[in-house]
Amino acid sequence: MTADTRDAPAERARPNRLRVPWVDDFSERLRGPELTSRVGLWLGITLSITFLTGLWSHFQQDTPGWLTIPTSPYWLYRVTQGLHVISGTAAVPLLLVKLWSVFPRLFRRPPWRPGRAQLLHLAERVSIALLVASVIFQLATGLSNAAQWYPWGFSFRSLHYAVAWVFIGSLLIHVAVKLPVIRQALAEPVDRDEPAPPPGALTRRGLLRVTWAAAGVAVLATAGSTVSWLRHVSIFGVRSGDGPQGIPINRSAAAAQVEPIDPATWRLEVVYRDRAREFSLDELRAMPQASHDLPIACVEGWSGSGTWTGVPVADLVAAVGAPDGSRVFAVSMQRRGGWRTSELPGQFVADRRTLLALDLAGEPLALDHGYPCRIIAPNRPGVLQTKWVRRLEVYA
Repeated sequence: MTADTRDAPAERARPNRLRVPWVDDFSERLRGPELTSRVGLWLGITLSITFLTGLWSHFQQDTPGWLTIPTSPYWLYRVTQGLHVISGTAAVPLLLVKLWSVFPRLFRRPPWRPGRAQLLHLAERVSIALLVASVIFQLATGLSNAAQWYPWGFSFRSLHYAVAWVFIGSLLIHVAVKLPVIRQALAEPVDRDEPAPPPGALTRRGLLRVTWAAAGVAVLATAGSTVSWLRHVSIFGVRSGDGPQGIPINRSAAAAQVEPIDPATWRLEVVYRDRAREFSLDELRAMPQASHDLPIACVEGWSGSGTWTGVPVADLVAAVGAPDGSRVFAVSMQRRGGWRTSELPGQFVADRRTLLALDLAGEPLALDHGYPCRIIAPNRPGVLQTKWVRRLEVYA
């Protein structure tokens, strides 16, 4: 009898220790809609910038028929892709604080009675699940891509683009549902109804300051890939600015399996319909040359500028009798890796800054930069600035 009485309280206490938490089990001292809405507002801004600049990058590489990519300003892609990576990195600390602030809400029980309230609760949970999952996926895979680390077997670019639309759709639904709460919370001071903190403890305002500081550090630690004077402090910058002739590279000639090139026998072939011409390296250098300061800007967010010298592509197109506005497909000698060809739309071919570059910084191209010649055009992603060009196919 005594033993039974002694064991009973322990048996009753065990379910209490193992039960699913309730919302009220979490401290609200540093949480609240006022703090969540402020962090969420800036998170929404950074992620919206990331979405729009990512959309622009995708359209640069897979241009829909209704869109004409401009050649000016020549630095536009450099800025938009730099913003894409910087804003995505800045979103990481904001997302962590936002998830921490709303974590107790995950344990809010749905209405017990079937009906409209239960359906709305379910719809809200589904939209939040899609939003959180898509944001985490986009940031994780995007940062991995910036570091050129691909521990997966799927196509990054196509899936990243598809999930971006899942993200923006679920974000719009979430904002629409929560807009009245957001507006009211932003109108209130962040410390409204905040319990008095212990001496020296962090307050809601202090947490906000730490969050802004963390986002600022993330920007400084990343922006050097695009902003050259920040490279010494950008510890997360994927490119330091070092590389052959002062410009970084993504793929070396060895990685692309480019065969040894003999400048005496190498020829560039330019083809338009039934007309074809071959140019030796000496013949290309004998043609009128042009020099332009243009950036190489890559999807990973890094960029670097250089002075490129070569033959305007428009002159090579004219040499085979092709009309103005013709498109050009550049074919590379590389045998391994993607983007062995790229298309130059008519507006890029007509722009005199679009070069078949032979020199960089006054010297012949390094092999890793595309020797003997490569495409350089204004406002183009680096993956489309084809290296080791062997053939130009012209289409009216």
